[in-house]
Amino acid sequence: MESTLADLAGQLYGIVWNVVMPVLLLGTGVYLTIGLKLMPVRRLKAGFQTLFSKKSTQHTEANDGITPLQSLMTALSGTIGAGNIIGVASAILIGGPGAIFWMWMTALCGMATKYAEALMAIKYRTRSEDGMLIGGPMYYIRIGLEKKWWFLGAAYAIMMVIAGLATGHMVQANAISVVLSENFGINNWVTAVLLSILVFVVIIGGVRSIARMAEITVPTMSILYLLCGAVILVINVDAIPTAFGLIFEGAFSGTAAVGGFAGAAISAAIAQGVSRGLYSNEAGTGSAAIAHASSETSDPIQQGEIAMLGTVIDTIIICTFTSLIILTVQIDIGGVVQSTWMFGDDGNSGAILTSQAFAAGLPGGGYVVIVGQLVFSFTTIIAWSLYVERAGVFLSSEKLIMVFRLLSVATVFLGCVGEFATIWAFGLATLGILAAPNLIALLIKSPEIFQMTREAHQKRLETKKQSAE
Repeated sequence: MESTLADLAGQLYGIVWNVVMPVLLLGTGVYLTIGLKLMPVRRLKAGFQTLFSKKSTQHTEANDGITPLQSLMTALSGTIGAGNIIGVASAILIGGPGAIFWMWMTALCGMATKYAEALMAIKYRTRSEDGMLIGGPMYYIRIGLEKKWWFLGAAYAIMMVIAGLATGHMVQANAISVVLSENFGINNWVTAVLLSILVFVVIIGGVRSIARMAEITVPTMSILYLLCGAVILVINVDAIPTAFGLIFEGAFSGTAAVGGFAGAAISAAIAQGVSRGLYSNEAGTGSAAIAHASSETSDPIQQGEIAMLGTVIDTIIICTFTSLIILTVQIDIGGVVQSTWMFGDDGNSGAILTSQAFAAGLPGGGYVVIVGQLVFSFTTIIAWSLYVERAGVFLSSEKLIMVFRLLSVATVFLGCVGEFATIWAFGLATLGILAAPNLIALLIKSPEIFQMTREAHQKRLETKKQSAE
């Protein structure tokens, strides 16, 4: 039975990611980037300044949302997870080092996509029955588009529930159970019970509870992970140029080069890089827009600039660190990364590879991966429970909010005891399908996105001119 499910999941993954989604995802990102005249890159520094500037944050009524910083941390808690640790390693194993290049391309294009998502989420949002600010793709489709497009909003919400339970819950819970089982011998059923209880305790408090947790745990664990990674890279600094060489060569030649990465054809590198890149930063899925919609800011442009920082932090920084650590350690010890097809063997190769790389590069480094995976995956589960809840309420009623919270807890339990390869393949496939209606909506709304950005840019120039006078 498991073999049949794994085969079906693998086939679905292939249909979604071999052609359709790489073209739609990268194509939309490139189009938005060009239409915005490279604004996401040009305004990157300003985005970080805005994030920590109290004066620049325009607030709406008090206590009706969360702060811009909390919204970014909540969004990051939903993106920084198994994809940054296990996903990167799996991409290298299957697609070769060249997959990392295509992860970068997804991230660079994703900056514009994330900006557009958050901008639309702030402009076309509403309030829940308890007065909280709510929004996201399903709302900016319903409110911002003509009625003939209503089916896109419904399709997105339905897929958000399915993909959220698959990628945000089952995949992350499975990653936690694998880490605890492989390293401490903890039975998956024990993990399932304890993790389900912890998840319920946090999500029962709603968005504010989730935001408060994310504001503390996400930056703390990210900094620790990067600091330990930086030490390993300093130790293996001589191997960094070779690692970059493998990445760029593999992206365009598909050859194994020095590493012997089986299955590293160009098509595999692109499919793995784009799919894992999307899973890592979620630019295009619209999920982060749900978190950003709850921000207290009244400025869509400002929140868009903050939102695009998530892609940089998640993929350009954290995923790059993970990939360079794996490659430099392998080069330094003269090892060869053996490829394991994601639907064969036990499927845990990605988790093991990253842990072994940290352990080989730094005494006790393996425990950094263990703690990082546990924290990142847990926060991702929590954030995606909010997304599932919002989509579920959109499709039904706020009276059923507890039903969707309990559904999140149930799928966390199932993810802990499920089969690794099947869960990951199905999760990545549903994530790709989820992105489709959102990307179509952004393409339809692109003229408005470009106009709003031009007007904001013109307003900034006029303000500077007046200040100079």
